[in-house]
Amino acid sequence: MPLLKTPLYDLHVALGARMVPFAGYTMPVQYPSGLVAEHHHTRNHAGLFDVSHMGQLRLVGLDAAAAFETLMPVDVIDLAVGKQRYGLLTNEAGGIIDDLMFFKVADDEIFVIVNGACKVGDIAHIQQHIGNRCQIITMPTHGLLALQGPQAVTVMARLTPGIEKLVFMTGGRFNIAGADCFVTRSGYTGEDGFEISVSAEQTEMLANALLAEPEVKPIGLGARNSLRLEAGLCLYGQDIDATTNPVEAGLGWAMQKVRRVEGARAGGYIGATNIIASQAINTPASVQNEPRNRQLLAKSLKKRVGLIALDRVPVREHTELQDLNGKCIGEVTSGLLAPTIDKPIAMGYVSAEFSAVGTRINAIVRGKVVAMEVASMPFVPNRYFRG
Repeated sequence: MPLLKTPLYDLHVALGARMVPFAGYTMPVQYPSGLVAEHHHTRNHAGLFDVSHMGQLRLVGLDAAAAFETLMPVDVIDLAVGKQRYGLLTNEAGGIIDDLMFFKVADDEIFVIVNGACKVGDIAHIQQHIGNRCQIITMPTHGLLALQGPQAVTVMARLTPGIEKLVFMTGGRFNIAGADCFVTRSGYTGEDGFEISVSAEQTEMLANALLAEPEVKPIGLGARNSLRLEAGLCLYGQDIDATTNPVEAGLGWAMQKVRRVEGARAGGYIGATNIIASQAINTPASVQNEPRNRQLLAKSLKKRVGLIALDRVPVREHTELQDLNGKCIGEVTSGLLAPTIDKPIAMGYVSAEFSAVGTRINAIVRGKVVAMEVASMPFVPNRYFRG
């Protein structure tokens, strides 16, 4: 099947990008300045990312919020209009089908952004389970841009005065450089920034307007990956997937109290039995000791952790992790030399007893032992603007 192109394909080529296959699209992995320069530019100024390969859709109807909540262990019903939240679609086993962002546009409308590689399956899954309760409107004729970095707000306020009043995970409709846009103050780099949904025909015009600002440079997938890993953020298909449940993935923070064990709306979503059992490890013994819960907990006692190599050796995904006696205890899912802190960092899963910060373990890189230490995440403090 031929690769798809985003509305900015011609612009990427004109800017000298190295294009690679990604999620069914041909996408820019880096520009002539290189990955490390792009990474530092985003951390210090403002980087523009093309994320138009991602899926965008609207759920419309008075029952949309309640219906969508049946697909996730996340509070959709109580989310206020004008606010955004991170969500997780789950399967019957409690595994993560996809992670996503959703925004309450109105009491009867939710705007959803899903991962590009998952969007066809996600839309079919949503349609199958709640298509009879709300209208599902896909948005294939829209582009999506992300402007990230400490100077992103300076650029946006210059083009659209007043937009700087948004805080993290809020948004609304704005006109930017003549383009009608839906904007949220969010992103996936750990930096302050904005994500901008815009019609395909206006995407290149808007990108050129942003790139004309002195603080802004184009950034490719390579730096997007290093930025999100420094921020301790998961990459779907690599750090989380359909075999990983939210609890072992360290994403319990995404499940609001009302949806957790003993919460007012605990359960009632696909995969709830297994996920609630995993949550039960932090609940009263009476819940933990139910036979079904004991069985499920025994299967899920692994945890996602951050790791820093004690030697200057990058540790990549699929690298085996061992305890100090040589026993396999897990695997790395993401790893690289972090440009901001100039240290090899990684993310992976280990048996729960090795998950405490400061624990020493070993990675086996090309047959050689590389000492590692479990570290807290994010590796680089996030700088979201919360007001």
